[in-house]
Amino acid sequence: MTDRKSASSLEPEKADYAHMEHSSGNVTPTHDPKNQLYSGEKNVNAKLANPLAGITHAKLEEQALAFAHSHGLSAEADLIRKGALVAQDPLAFDSLSQLSESDKAELRREQTHRWDQPKTLYYLVALCSMAAAVQGMDETVTNGANLFWPKQFGLFPDDPKNPNAGRDQWLLGLVASAPYLCCAVLGCWLTDPMNRIFGRRGTIFITATLSWLTCFWQGVTNSWPHLFVARFVLGLGVGPKSTTVPVYAAECAPAPIRGAMVMMWQMWTAFGVMLGFVADLVFYHVKDTLHIKGLNWRLMLGSAGVPAIFVMAQVYMCPESPRWLMGKGRYPEAFDSLCRLRKTKLMAARDLYYIHTLLEAEEDVKKNSGFRITELFTVPRNRRAALGSFVVMFMQQFCGVNVIAYYSSTVFSQAGLGDIQAILGSWGFGMLNFVFALPAVYTIDTFGRRFLLLTTFPGMSACLLLTGMAFFIDNIHARTGVVAAGMYLFTVFYSPGEGPVPFTYSAEAFPLYVRDLGMSFATATTCNFVVGITFPRLLGAFRPQGAFGWYAAWNCVGWVLILLFVPETKALSLEELDQGQPDYTIYYITPTH
Repeated sequence: MTDRKSASSLEPEKADYAHMEHSSGNVTPTHDPKNQLYSGEKNVNAKLANPLAGITHAKLEEQALAFAHSHGLSAEADLIRKGALVAQDPLAFDSLSQLSESDKAELRREQTHRWDQPKTLYYLVALCSMAAAVQGMDETVTNGANLFWPKQFGLFPDDPKNPNAGRDQWLLGLVASAPYLCCAVLGCWLTDPMNRIFGRRGTIFITATLSWLTCFWQGVTNSWPHLFVARFVLGLGVGPKSTTVPVYAAECAPAPIRGAMVMMWQMWTAFGVMLGFVADLVFYHVKDTLHIKGLNWRLMLGSAGVPAIFVMAQVYMCPESPRWLMGKGRYPEAFDSLCRLRKTKLMAARDLYYIHTLLEAEEDVKKNSGFRITELFTVPRNRRAALGSFVVMFMQQFCGVNVIAYYSSTVFSQAGLGDIQAILGSWGFGMLNFVFALPAVYTIDTFGRRFLLLTTFPGMSACLLLTGMAFFIDNIHARTGVVAAGMYLFTVFYSPGEGPVPFTYSAEAFPLYVRDLGMSFATATTCNFVVGITFPRLLGAFRPQGAFGWYAAWNCVGWVLILLFVPETKALSLEELDQGQPDYTIYYITPTH
């Protein structure tokens, strides 16, 4: 293969000029007999990788002018003509005689000053960050509330004298994990139809509204079944939002900063996790009123709806995804949107024309393909993407982080701390989770996804084992110190590795024409209903030593699965991802030169 294109350019809008970072044009096909079985699949994905490859400049200019006149953009025809030439090979713009020196200077600055972006783009970043914070708060406000509402509703999961302790432990887990049950069986699968009908902004607005309403609803419940229903409906907001926001950010971001934009979802989710613990601390000492019992935990659960209000108010001030608008045939609006999101109109024209050619290529693929949900698992290229995404998403739940996010206050209480000290200890976890997520913006594209996972999983396993074994210590001060150290060190390993990698990896792994469906599948995998519902009972039956040992063992399993089934996309070209070699796993285990 002549074109060694880095897969780090396959950020979630591979659709938008994914080739822009390294591609130089045509892909030379290989003639290895073992690749012939997959030649059709390779052609499809190569077409999606760079649909402008091999077209002469004269023909490309003719096509670009025809496109402008036929899509209501005649006034911008000359600009789109120049943009199409740049889109064909973005690194070779200096050789284009059709561009002025000022045009070339602007394009050079885009490469050397990648964070010099319009204010509108950073406003959109703020929106996506706030949406992620909603997600994080939803996860952790229940951590502190779990110390109070079970007793008020007649559940005593931690009372050794309670003959129904086992049942109560299951019910505690059921209520805590209810949003993720809904997310897995219903919420995530609404993503595709909601995005098609309402667009990216509409989907975010609807899900933020659901999050706000259900957070308020949780605060006025009067029984555990009522609280379960409220939290179950919350899952309708959690699932589509967690899938849509990273894709929306990716489709609006220019290629040089796309990876960092997607990374911000996990980073600001970690910030929301920390905010959730802050809310637990703020409302801990709130006293009951004459007519309201349990006001403190009600305010904890309701506080997660506050960031959702800002998302609802902000989302329609941001431009709609240009790709979604073009998919609906609204090209003038898409161009206006891109002009707001790019530094110059030439860059907007370049991206507009390239996305248009991608959409046409995607339609050709759809005409010659069967059901997308079937092809997600029957086409080798898609199946490998689904397997790799499943592994990293599954292990994000079974590595043990959500056990700490949901139940760390309970664990600290069992270690010997009082309730307020337990919540304060949980806040320490949230703070570290956010602080150590910050370097991942740099490390994920520098060291690679696979490298980060393989180097952090052993540390995560050792830290969980340390946390569990600490409960054998008799001295309460030593025990709580070691438990805290184990949890905090686990967070230090998790935050730059398994924290940010899964969403970034899953978003870039799937080909364009199954991306929405693939992300729905991957996100459904993250919905940690099983982890949430089982941990209270696991803690009761196996005690903390066995419970944390269980997840320490899963980290060892995860390390092996990543070694075998998760390619390093940073170091792999698009062509190698698409060629579907039967021995592709061995390719990553053995050294290559």
